[in-house]
Amino acid sequence: MTRVPATAKRVVVRASIIITADDFGADAAVNDAVEQAHRTGVLTAASLMVGAPAAADAVRRARTMPGLGVGLHLVLVDGVPVLPARAVPDLVGADGRFRANMPLAGVNFLRPRVRRQLAAEITAQFEAFAATGLPLDHVNAHKHFHVHPVVSALLLAIGPEFGMRAVRAPVEPASVLVLAEPTGERTPLGVRLADRYASHLARHLRRAGFAVPGAVFGLRWTGHLTADRLLALLPHLPPGLVEIYAHPATRNDFPGHASGAAHVAELGALTDPRVIAAIAANGRHLGNFASVVA
Repeated sequence: MTRVPATAKRVVVRASIIITADDFGADAAVNDAVEQAHRTGVLTAASLMVGAPAAADAVRRARTMPGLGVGLHLVLVDGVPVLPARAVPDLVGADGRFRANMPLAGVNFLRPRVRRQLAAEITAQFEAFAATGLPLDHVNAHKHFHVHPVVSALLLAIGPEFGMRAVRAPVEPASVLVLAEPTGERTPLGVRLADRYASHLARHLRRAGFAVPGAVFGLRWTGHLTADRLLALLPHLPPGLVEIYAHPATRNDFPGHASGAAHVAELGALTDPRVIAAIAANGRHLGNFASVVA
């Protein structure tokens, strides 16, 4: 697949809201929800799992929705590689799937031989996305594994060759969450620890000239981003570029669903008339990454 030259530096040109659905291509139930939420709701972007079972269906639908910004949802955990398992033996188990234990996988990534396999797999996923013919709107990773220093370094080295211009760094301001939900649960320790790596990633990305949201929401409420939570969040959004991400689906029990997640409720939130009206009244540009990068 032909690669494109690394792009010159871009800057975000306006205060905007981007609302993204992750796991596009995981199942027809997810793809149905992405289409509904984009056509009748506030969804403006979707992150595609290029090796997932319903990826071809997702691409077919995306081609009919030119306003939907489709990006690469890099999968290095909880999924299968694009390359044959024999090409990435240190990344997968006996079942051919990526290893599920993220801390152990993260330590494994530090080995030079494993880094080479990671580089090959990341390149293969970019190539698979390029083969769809869809413009690359953004890049992020399943379970935000791109905050790992080895993965982020490879992403910065490989992504520009495929036209990567925007990347999610999942920095979720706790001060805003407290305003939106004063009696809510504390952010889990794992999310708070990952926030340090995410902040580091954001600085590196910005120095390299990539568009990066100033704040990202969806971590603490993952799987439970309800309409009421969105309505409470919108008045407190910080200035600049903000990304809100969700995992909508038309079923809660599709293969590969997150245990306990209310995927259907998240679809409801993205199509709720109150949310649509509140975002319109907010006055910010609602779009995808391509629409906010000069």
